[in-house]
Amino acid sequence: MYAVIETGGKQYKVEEGSVLNIEKSSKKPGDVIELSNILLLVDDERVEIGRPYLDKGTVLAEIKRHVRGKKIMVFKKRRRKDYKKTLGHRQQYTEVKIKEIKIV
Repeated sequence: MYAVIETGGKQYKVEEGSVLNIEKSSKKPGDVIELSNILLLVDDERVEIGRPYLDKGTVLAEIKRHVRGKKIMVFKKRRRKDYKKTLGHRQQYTEVKIKEIKIV
């Protein structure tokens, strides 16, 4: 069984036991969160598609830790104008482990 969920403006394919990085959450490690925006649910031969979301299911995920992604360098330059600017960015993520996919 697997599901396609939406969280943080992105879509993820999840199965029980899978680990993924989602947008940063304010919850603490060890907390269990409920992800209710399910777009697609596949259970053996049964496929259910949400329009846009399914009403009868939730995905339970346990927060493992908060991590930071790779550093991205942003360089801006205007030629012949003596303008150079360097910036860096590191996105913050929350690592979660999918505990259970519930069908109501």
